[in-house]
Order: sequence, then structure tokens, then C-alpha cells
Amino acid sequence: MKVVIIGGDAAGMSAAMQIVRNSTGHEITVLEKGGVYSYGQCGLPYVISGKIESTDKLIARTQTTFKEKYGIDARVFHEVEKVDAENKMVSGLIHSNGEAFSISYDRLLIATGVASVIPNWDGVELQGVFTLKTIPDAKEIMNYLEKEIKNVTVIGGGYIGLEMAESFAELGKKVTLIERNEQLAKIFDKDMSELIHEEAVKQNIELRLGESVEAFGGHEHVEFVKTDKGKYETDLVLVAVGVKPNTAFLEGTDIQTSVNGAIQVNAYMQTSIEDIYAAGDCATQYHRVKEKDDHIPLGTHANKQGQIAGLNIVNIHKTFKGVVGTSIIKFFDLTLGRTGISETEANMLHIPCGSVTITSRDIAGYYPNDKKMQLKLVYHKETYKVLGGQIIGENGIDKRIDVLATAIFHSMTTDELLDLDLAYAPPYNGVWDPIQQAARRVK
Repeated sequence: MKVVIIGGDAAGMSAAMQIVRNSTGHEITVLEKGGVYSYGQCGLPYVISGKIESTDKLIARTQTTFKEKYGIDARVFHEVEKVDAENKMVSGLIHSNGEAFSISYDRLLIATGVASVIPNWDGVELQGVFTLKTIPDAKEIMNYLEKEIKNVTVIGGGYIGLEMAESFAELGKKVTLIERNEQLAKIFDKDMSELIHEEAVKQNIELRLGESVEAFGGHEHVEFVKTDKGKYETDLVLVAVGVKPNTAFLEGTDIQTSVNGAIQVNAYMQTSIEDIYAAGDCATQYHRVKEKDDHIPLGTHANKQGQIAGLNIVNIHKTFKGVVGTSIIKFFDLTLGRTGISETEANMLHIPCGSVTITSRDIAGYYPNDKKMQLKLVYHKETYKVLGGQIIGENGIDKRIDVLATAIFHSMTTDELLDLDLAYAPPYNGVWDPIQQAARRVK
């Protein structure tokens, strides 16, 4: 069987490796638009800040490894421009030499990921205006930082914007963060996001909330950012206003797309066309709390969906069980964790909900160096099923979020949270975990 995979990163190569490990006799060709295979995009901000010494550290396996060790025809600079589902052909352009290519398939996996959104602002073509999605993007930013860069502007208060604001600040730059909404990190409720605002101010990040960017200005290099409320001098701009699935090349096919243009898939990673699969950031993910398809592009989901797609391509049937919206980020001295849905999302979905917000400690209060955390628990007002959780603090956030994610995945109630047998010793927890402290306050 001839298997063609479009995209050589998390989902695509997870699928390829499952095919190699669980079957024999298949011809696997991977078509990668860029020049790098299988790397951790989430680590890029930490390479820029210097915490990770090189982008090479992010590469799990090279193109050469896939070819020589696993027998995968892993190609670089091959951009697919057309899928002919009727004749089972893909075609496109080889960027390294300008030649066209076409290749037939028996089964096709689309794992093309997402691209950074770049609004059509005046001056966006100026030198010094960047997005961050790939290793080449990171290298361009690092090269530009070798100039005399003092003022940096980050546009967008989502995860990439927050991570890069921290990275630039750690490099000694004066950072201005512009967000068109009135709060940073909109996946948190507004009452929780206030803690993020306080941390940003504490770390000398100049916040410009509720401002919309209109243009960039300068002579060849960016020199200022103009918003609807002001004008700010800058030497470098990072645009982090969102991403969109790389699915434009599928126009003219009958492959159905859904949320944000992501490819609609079922639990087996099958698309609306027989023998065509999709996985990762370019595809939908079923949200177990919302009970509908969503688009949450994260590396964890991409690896899982890719693995499942690879197995199903070789007729080993396995289903993707869905997501609950878990994520976590380091922002200076704070860890920001969330899972499930927020109170805002519950109201938008017309789900009757209640919430409890507490301030607790990561360990026993009498043990040295305990740290505060703020925890918000969202629950269904009628069934008391746990709908979501948000936790912000310095220590112990990750383990609580993971417990809540597990509870939400299995549709547990707030009463059932109280029954959990969680680890306790003074250096690690109080006798009642903060999650259980919040659950006890649910009425």
C-alpha cells in the first residue's frame, strides 16, 4: 500500500512511525513544505530567551533518521498545492529547485498544521515584524535581536504572546504588550486574568489592553506601532494574534472543513472522503465537555491524533477519545493552568453553571516556603458535574490541573472529587488538596 503523508511534524511523523512499527510492506512518502522534521514548536520561545541553547535540541528525529533507520521517503521543501481525490494524486512544487511534482497514493494523511495569522496592516512588510511558528521563524528573530534592539512590541495576549513577552523581557528588552480585548489570556475568566495582569505589571511589561493595531511605520525597518489609541516606538514587533489551519490547498475538493477551517474528522481520523485521513492542528478535535467538535491546536493532541490515524490507515482500529481543553503556561513567576470550560464558555453554551473561587496553598501552610494559588472550579448547577478548572500560582499548579483534567474526562462530580485519595505529606500538600477545598464549598 502506498501511503502519502502531507506534513512532517508531530501528527504526520507520529502516524508514520505507527505504520512502520505495526505493519510491513507499505511504501510511506512524507511531503514536508519546510526543511525540518519532527521538532518541538512549543520550545521555540525558550530557545529565543536562551533557556534552551539551540533549536537543534528541539528536533526529535531528523529527515536522515527517518530515511535511513525507518525506510520512510521523507522529503523536504515539497509543498502540496492540490489533492485530486478522484484519481488519488497529490501534486505541488519543490521549493529547492522550482520543479513540479505529483505522486499517487492508496491512502492519504493530511497533517499540515496551522499557520500564523497576519492581518493586512499597513507596514506589515517592514523588516523587524515577525511571527513565531517554525524553527526558521525563531532563527530570524534571534538574528534580528543581534541588532541594537531596545523596545519590543508583542501583539496578542494569548499563549505565544505571553511566552514571548517573558522571553524578550528576560533578554533585557523593554516590552509593550498590545491586546485588543480588555484582558490577557481569554481562555481564562476575567477574574482570574487579573492575576496575569498583575504579574505583567510586576515584571515591567507595559500593557495596552483594549487597543487595536492599525499600522506599522518606519523606513525599511519597523520604528513604531500605531493603534486606535496611540503610537508606540519599537525596534521589533512580534505578531501573535492567532493561527489558522493550513487547509487552503484543499479548495475544490469535497473534503469537509469545520471550526476555523479545520478538516472535519471522525473518531478514526477519517475525513469525508474515503482513504483520506487528517490529524493534528489542521483537524478538528472532539471536546468532551462541549460535546461537539472544536479546534484546539496543541502538540499533545497532534501526537495522539497522528498515532491513531497511523493505526487506522493500516486497519488497526482505534478511536480518538476527545479532549477536555487542558493547557498550561509559565509566565514569569506564575504558572497558568486550565482545563474543561470556563464560566464564560459555559454561559455562551447555555450550560447552567456555578463556580467557586478560593485562595489556597500548594503545600501545608505550616511547612516552609508555601506559595499561594488561586483556584476556580466551574460545575454544572443541576448535576454538579465538574465542567472546568482554572488555577494560577507559583507552585503545584500542574498536578492539580492534571487531576481536574482526569476528573472532567471521566465526568466526575464535585462530591466525587472529595472522595479522591490524593497524596499528602506536609512538603507536598495539605490534608485537603486545594481542589477538594474548592469542592467542599460547592452548594
